[in-house]
Amino acid sequence: MAPTHPLSSGPAPARSVTAEGEGRAAGRRRTDRSESFGEALLGKILDSAHELPPHLIGPLVADVMERLGGRRPQVLLQDYGQLVLVPLPGEGLTGGEPQAIDGSAAGRCFLDAVPVEVPQEDGVRIHLPLLDGGDQVGVLAVTLDSVDDDDRRLLLRISGLVADLLVTKHGYSDLFFDVRRDEGMSVAAEIQWSLLPPLAMIMPRVAVAGILEPAYDVGGDSFDYALNGDVLHVVMIDAMGHGLDAATMATVAIGAYRHARRSGVGLSEIYAFMDRAVAEQFGPEQFVTAQMLQLDTTTGRVQWVNAGHPPPILVRDHRVAQRLVAPTTLPVGLGGSEPRVSELGLVPGDRVLCFTDGVVEEHKRGGEEFGEDQLIDCVNHLERTGRGIRAVTRSLSHTLKRARGGQTSDDATLLMVEWRG
Repeated sequence: MAPTHPLSSGPAPARSVTAEGEGRAAGRRRTDRSESFGEALLGKILDSAHELPPHLIGPLVADVMERLGGRRPQVLLQDYGQLVLVPLPGEGLTGGEPQAIDGSAAGRCFLDAVPVEVPQEDGVRIHLPLLDGGDQVGVLAVTLDSVDDDDRRLLLRISGLVADLLVTKHGYSDLFFDVRRDEGMSVAAEIQWSLLPPLAMIMPRVAVAGILEPAYDVGGDSFDYALNGDVLHVVMIDAMGHGLDAATMATVAIGAYRHARRSGVGLSEIYAFMDRAVAEQFGPEQFVTAQMLQLDTTTGRVQWVNAGHPPPILVRDHRVAQRLVAPTTLPVGLGGSEPRVSELGLVPGDRVLCFTDGVVEEHKRGGEEFGEDQLIDCVNHLERTGRGIRAVTRSLSHTLKRARGGQTSDDATLLMVEWRG
């Protein structure tokens, strides 16, 4: 007698092993798993990625572009001063002089993070952003006879893989550092750059962009951020003094901040931990000014603590709405009282600009201090362009430097946060 199903009063239906096997075989026949042209190109990068030496990234990109029918491929990396895009050397890649970010097709691609196509006599030169988590690594450029939507889709995916590869291999070699550096860098600046997170992060709810000046001799300024779940954590610091002493103090302050932040404590406790770390290491006469923020990216609620730092600026509807003046405590290292945590509700599109005192205390030509009023005027002018946070932050820093006659006697650091809602 045939077995019965527990919920059935009758015999279970007979199963045909042969029929099931034929069905599975037919399903396999219907599913085409053969490698397409596009998959083969992407696979070329993926299959080589894990054990690829950093100096062979260029030749790999050149080979993939040749298979696509491309000519004169270039990988262009941003220099530390954010002024030019420098060609990455490598067999099969096109060299040439660095391209100015301002006023070039590659620069427009870089600043706006969008593909830029330029018709030429022998085809179309297409520039693609090398994006990693919103951070703009550089630009991939290649010339094709013509460009259609299939080409654009495939090239964007290739550029994404190349960006990831560049970021991954960066930690294994000095190659990319050397390409991006166009002048000598002080030891203090080397230390500070090694501390920094990516200069930009663009996510659906929040964006961050920062810049340090002078890029090759920065000493005591630094910043850090982390997106943990729905909360963005941000700090900007300015260590007392210049050179190696300031860089060392900044290293301790940032390390203490990260340790406290990762322990899950609040802003007041983070301040106390940083204060003890700096005081124990450097004594009672050394200090670090600091600005610490936490932004709930779901609600737009921002909290901050000011430890002797210039107050941030709120930008709303592309204009400076207010200076976020709030109660302050002593700089980190001086044993200040428990700081008061200030709060503000942001609306979608709001930007909060943090800056170090070197931005406003530098003297313009003729001896007049630059001042916050001039800073606000510059912010209002650039915000009217409607450009993204990366482009605005970079342009603001360079505009301020030009207004100072190209000179910076103190570090001048900017960090902008945008709540996108």
